[in-house]
Amino acid sequence: MRVLIFSTNYLPNIGGAELAIASITDRIECDEAQFDLIVPRLDGALPKKERIGNIDVYRVGFGIPLDKFFVPFFGLIKAMHLSIGRSYEFVWVMMASQASIAAAFYKMWYSKVRLILTLQEGDEEEHLKRYVFGNQRLYEVLIKPWHTLVFKKADMITVISEWLRDRALSYGVQCPIYVIPNGVDTKQFGKELTARQHSALMSKLGTGKNDVFLITTSRLVKKNAVGDIIAALSKLPSKVKLLIIGGGEEYTKLKQMVHDAKLDGRVQFMGALQNHELPAFLKASDIFVRPSLSEGFGISFIEAMAAGLPVIATQVGGIKDFLFDPSQNSRGATGLVVEPHSPEQIAENVERLLSDSRLREKLVKNAKKMVEKKYNWDTVTKQMKEQVFGIK
Repeated sequence: MRVLIFSTNYLPNIGGAELAIASITDRIECDEAQFDLIVPRLDGALPKKERIGNIDVYRVGFGIPLDKFFVPFFGLIKAMHLSIGRSYEFVWVMMASQASIAAAFYKMWYSKVRLILTLQEGDEEEHLKRYVFGNQRLYEVLIKPWHTLVFKKADMITVISEWLRDRALSYGVQCPIYVIPNGVDTKQFGKELTARQHSALMSKLGTGKNDVFLITTSRLVKKNAVGDIIAALSKLPSKVKLLIIGGGEEYTKLKQMVHDAKLDGRVQFMGALQNHELPAFLKASDIFVRPSLSEGFGISFIEAMAAGLPVIATQVGGIKDFLFDPSQNSRGATGLVVEPHSPEQIAENVERLLSDSRLREKLVKNAKKMVEKKYNWDTVTKQMKEQVFGIK
């Protein structure tokens, strides 16, 4: 069986969607399925073709950031060229974005190929209006028809949360929809640091004897509300510090916020890290915090749970599928829930975890058990193989 994948981004750039493609395809044997992937080149330093894991990656465009807007055209041409010598049984498109337009056109040309759409996106549809300066009328005419085209052509849709299932249904889709979440490498994130590794990392971070580290791993964008964590830090004792892992457009603004609040010595911006680097920083921290404003699923939360950290988060979007506050589920609680834009509640819950070791242990134990059972990549891949690709 041969599968053609369309994605608007891929490795070496890492996000939840890119990680999902790599993690699933790496767990499918070559004699079960072969994968080709078409993606905008975006960077001239990247090769036009290379083998990554179990995927032959084909990058199209000029090697510039604007390539994502050219991928509907260049991606379709590359797909048709590849189809001359190959017979694809499935086309799998990751998210309803620029690459999905190429996939929809390909389906129109090769109608017998089954088109699978996977929804991962955490941004509200309102986010798409930025391309037309927020103008609703221009959005309805110039953006929405292309964004929704793939929903009309899909033979099957997989979504990573119930929230995204509802979004798909809102477009009036008639095809089957399966909820198949993202996963985590539980062995990688659950592995304990050696005493030497822990000591080296503590030295690098410049920790004091009684320091408590909050950690957040996310893109520094508005929807992840990292500023609310910084605001909460001002309400907490000086021993509580914050590690911010990730990069993005809000970096300068957040850096200034830290300076204005005189928190420079308590906040460290670590920049964007590779996925394999995250477990060590999670293991060296005490509490994971991410007060998102919207979220398709939230793989960072699952990674933190797998690493044994208690989680403080908002209960928006796909987070509702796995984060349960003690007030909602006293026996199966997996984290502490705060309202959006509430630094006060973040601070209160940090204090609560620091003063109540039994609660902390309960949340960590419940969350880790849930992740190992439901959200490890082996389980997710089995669902994809059986429900989507029909591989037994």
